[in-house]
Amino acid sequence: MLGSTYGTLTTNSRHARAVACGQAPGPAVHVHSRTAAGGTAEGVDDVDVSGRPLTSAVPDLDHFFHPESVALIGASDADGRPNTGITRQLLAWAERVGARLHPVHPSRPAVFGIPCVPSVAALPEPVDLAVLLVRDPLPVIEELDGSKVRFAVVFASGFAETGPEGAAAQARLAAAARGAGLRLLGPNTNLNAFEKFRDDLDGPAIALITQSGHQGRPVFTLQELGIRLSHWAPTGNEADLETSDFISYFATRPEVGAIALYAEGLKDGRGFLLAADRAARAKVPVVAVKVGRTETGARTAASHTGKLTGSDAVVDAAMRQFGVIRVDGLDELQDTAALLARARPPLADGVVVYSISGGTGAHFADLATAAGLTLPALSPEKQTELHQWIPGDLSVANPVDNGGHPVGDWRGRKIIDAILADPAVGVLICPITGPFPPMSDKLAQDLVDAAEQTDKLVCVVWGSPVGTEDAYRTTLLGSSRVATFRTFANCITAVRAYLGHHRFTASYRSPFEDAPRTPSPSLRKVRDLLRPGDRLSEHAAKQLLRAYGIRVPREQLVTSAAAAVRAAGLVGYPVVMKASAPQLAHKTELGLVRLGLTSASQVRDTYRELTDIARYEGVELDGVLVCQMVERGVEMVVGMSQDPLFGPTVTVGIGGVLVEVLRDAAVRVPPFGEDQARAMLAELRGRALLDGVRGAPPADVDALVEVVLRVQRMALELGDHLAELDVNPLMVLERGQGAVALDALAICR
Repeated sequence: MLGSTYGTLTTNSRHARAVACGQAPGPAVHVHSRTAAGGTAEGVDDVDVSGRPLTSAVPDLDHFFHPESVALIGASDADGRPNTGITRQLLAWAERVGARLHPVHPSRPAVFGIPCVPSVAALPEPVDLAVLLVRDPLPVIEELDGSKVRFAVVFASGFAETGPEGAAAQARLAAAARGAGLRLLGPNTNLNAFEKFRDDLDGPAIALITQSGHQGRPVFTLQELGIRLSHWAPTGNEADLETSDFISYFATRPEVGAIALYAEGLKDGRGFLLAADRAARAKVPVVAVKVGRTETGARTAASHTGKLTGSDAVVDAAMRQFGVIRVDGLDELQDTAALLARARPPLADGVVVYSISGGTGAHFADLATAAGLTLPALSPEKQTELHQWIPGDLSVANPVDNGGHPVGDWRGRKIIDAILADPAVGVLICPITGPFPPMSDKLAQDLVDAAEQTDKLVCVVWGSPVGTEDAYRTTLLGSSRVATFRTFANCITAVRAYLGHHRFTASYRSPFEDAPRTPSPSLRKVRDLLRPGDRLSEHAAKQLLRAYGIRVPREQLVTSAAAAVRAAGLVGYPVVMKASAPQLAHKTELGLVRLGLTSASQVRDTYRELTDIARYEGVELDGVLVCQMVERGVEMVVGMSQDPLFGPTVTVGIGGVLVEVLRDAAVRVPPFGEDQARAMLAELRGRALLDGVRGAPPADVDALVEVVLRVQRMALELGDHLAELDVNPLMVLERGQGAVALDALAICR
């Protein structure tokens, strides 16, 4: 058995109001509770009302990256064997980190002159890390049970990335690791964690996490440009250790200035959010490339790592919600992570564009403004000062055009210092589209010298495609204070992320701190409504909403024409009549909704028409709803659904009959607070409708936010029972008059 085992490796809401129409106020949306404190020993038994964790432990990965002793199982020094090259690299790595390495092989007395032991049982001491160079790692993991090994690395492939059988084998491997009391990296990982990092670089470092090792190469190569890297975690299939574990760990490391992530899939949505929350609280930026934006990308990722990528819209919103900076390309990943790792916090949000060409400055300023950067006009006093050195016919309002010649002499540095002295300026960006010695050389040196004397960010875009110029290779890249880019787009992306990150973390409060731990009285009221697999009728769905304090119209469910007439008199004309049945998701398309009925005869006739149509369509009604008619307001949609990765999610958007056509919606993952609910509204293309357009009064945005938060409470409390909730339309009335759920759909799990 040993021979086969050790064989060669193949490859709150703050807005509170009484609810109208005589209904009692709903339950409080936030429940204040103890804070989930940071640190490495947080209790994982702290859970929210749905039983999901509110904290997570940080794995002690010091013993992984800097072990005292390592077991190399399947070590080899035979020519032409794959394990030989791996053994050689691990021997060099162990020497660099000061670890004692023990080769394990059943038939070799020594490997590269180091004595071997025949089995795990024969190891001379407990080891921190076991590296498995074997085809079938499961028997070895089982042998490690009781050996006090802290970590194991499995390189072998052929697991979840290959399909159901491989996924089952991976599950057995993960179970064996849990049984052995160790943490497992892999399978289907690589040697990236054991790379040689440059130790001659200083300053804050980038910590790198990748699921595909080759995709991390551009970031790793930043070391050759003088940017420090401290760690590389190649997570592979993530049978045990996953992306969130490494984010949590890196966020606690004092040397880490930014975390760069390449993710094909996320194993555990909740774990990822907890890790991102930890990084946000620590003010450590996380910059991520997450593939799967398209169906093709998602399918490719699943075939490579065996994971679901989930709904990309939800992934994108969840990252934004917790401050993870998502970029598209590896070039953006490296440039943005490098800037965020090294730059000091901004002193102001204002960006000034400074160039030796009016055309260059105008071009860059146009792109920067379109991307959302703030380019404030310099004060008249500052412009007068700049015109001491810049010809008076040139614009110096912002962008600042120096005309070229002043950069070649003593005036160049004066101009730069004057711009940086403006308190409204936090970032100076100088695009140099191509080398034009001596102007470009002198300009580069002045920018580097000025950057050393200021706490403000100085960026240069060196546009030459050659990149061998001394001003670029030596002057700019030799500076640890100037952020140098090769393209306009990457500079703008990175600066926007830099300013956005610091705005976000300056006011960040963990949403997990105030997540409800105990159920509200509403939960007890609705239990009998929720039966597994059932679709609720509109009437029942509105009972659900009413229990959670969401206002619905006055209405009655009737089963005769005479009862409909009586109900209309009680509700008050004009009325709306609707057929009601659990299977009726879209009543309008079937002609089962009538609006604006103003007389008893209309009500009586409409009742008969609705029941006739239902009978013709084969729909068994539970009755007909006679409802108060609410005519004026903005139609919105608010709902919750289940995401396969993150669980319950909450959506708000422009509603009504065109909701599927407009597709103007924003989504968040609970828990979140009022600030995020308002941020959702700000993301909508139709947000201006709520402010009042074409003479319409402003809508009651506070009431809309309140509904969003109450639906969130439902998502948290009913997530295990409710598959989907759709409130459409939610009529948001004039400011101060509230919001009314005119229709609702609910599907139980």
